Amino acid sequence: MSDATASKKELQMEELVSLCVRRGFIFQSSEIYGGINGFWDYGPLGVELKNNLKSAWWNRVVRQRDDVEGLDSSIVAHPRTWEASGHVAHFTDPMVDCKKCKRRFRADQLPSGSCPASSKGDSDRNCDFTVPRNFNLMLQTQIGASEDAASAAYLRPETCQSIFTDFRRVKEVARQKIPFGIAQIGKAFRNEINPRNFNFRSREFEQAELEFFVRIEEREEWFAYWLEERLKFHRSLGFKESNLRTRPHAEDELAHYAKAAADVEFLFPFGWQEIEGIHDRGTWDLDRHTEFSGKDLSITDEATKERFVPSVIETSVGIDRTTLALLANGYEEELLANGESRVVMHIAPHLAPYTAAVLPLSKKVAEPAERVVEKLRRNWNVFFDVSGNIGRRYRRQDEIGTPYCLTYDFDSQEDDKVTIRDRDTMEQERVPIDSISMVLNDRLSTDLT
Repeated sequence: MSDATASKKELQMEELVSLCVRRGFIFQSSEIYGGINGFWDYGPLGVELKNNLKSAWWNRVVRQRDDVEGLDSSIVAHPRTWEASGHVAHFTDPMVDCKKCKRRFRADQLPSGSCPASSKGDSDRNCDFTVPRNFNLMLQTQIGASEDAASAAYLRPETCQSIFTDFRRVKEVARQKIPFGIAQIGKAFRNEINPRNFNFRSREFEQAELEFFVRIEEREEWFAYWLEERLKFHRSLGFKESNLRTRPHAEDELAHYAKAAADVEFLFPFGWQEIEGIHDRGTWDLDRHTEFSGKDLSITDEATKERFVPSVIETSVGIDRTTLALLANGYEEELLANGESRVVMHIAPHLAPYTAAVLPLSKKVAEPAERVVEKLRRNWNVFFDVSGNIGRRYRRQDEIGTPYCLTYDFDSQEDDKVTIRDRDTMEQERVPIDSISMVLNDRLSTDLT
């Protein structure tokens, strides 16, 4: 068992942000120019963690099922797509400008009569706001060399609409029958008035979405099914039960197209927030794209010859939000039995940026240790570190979430064994070098169950 006791100190967002920047998980985009609000870069560790999360989602939703097909659609779609989806007319937030501080805010997030930019010592906290006006959140771009209205287009604000416009093509080429789904992972863009909470709400983000097409009379059954499936997935990521919950939407907060909706929420340092939404979208999307394109997106039941428009159950994961949730869920400060402390990132081993680190006890045994690394890198992302004493190297790997450290010492040259150390328990075991791959496979398989 571990000789550490978990600290009761609550995680502060500043501590997590500091670790992300210091260790290369996430940092400000264009940092040398002062950054740009709402845009973030994923460093060497962050991109590995994020890619592992996307891979876990893709394997679970697409590769392990025969009723879901994959898609990778373009970021820029025909402008009529966004007219049909309602984004041109309705994708807005109420916006006000403060005439004193010259900053812009969402009107529905302002404390009554006060400006967030005012100093706490300012006796005149009441600011002169403009009348609220609607602000469309889509980012506009231009196609081609001209800059007239005909060349205007948008960066997609969500990834699902291209799934609907490609629905008929994918169904035909994949020879699928209802019920079946189409899934994709990709970038989306929203011109948020007030990005906040690190990378939780940003202007460029990544989504993993599934649109599952069903008969309308079966939509309640499939909605319940996918809600439970998605909750199982988040549990498999290693989230603590106390940090995870589902929240059904009340009738007055349902989107205009939704028959039902529920959020999977995570308890961040700044409160409960959505990391995934499950929605019963009905037939609204396919109906609208049929209307605006003039192409019939209904299908025929081969058995009954009935023609109908499928209903849609959607699951939509915020990849950036879930990455942040994994970091917040895993972060822990532990007080060791010897009075020392350590920061440890309890990331599920199959998601961790590095599966293992190989640490030669001395530079004198670095060369044979590197040969161990070369073999392991055929299957896993493995870190090699020969700098500093072994205790400090363990601490560095703990802090970035590496689940297993393999120490190659002077005895390794005689007995062909290394010491494997577990990140969470700090227990150590001597294993044959030829068995390392098998040991890691066994432990990762246990992690995935």
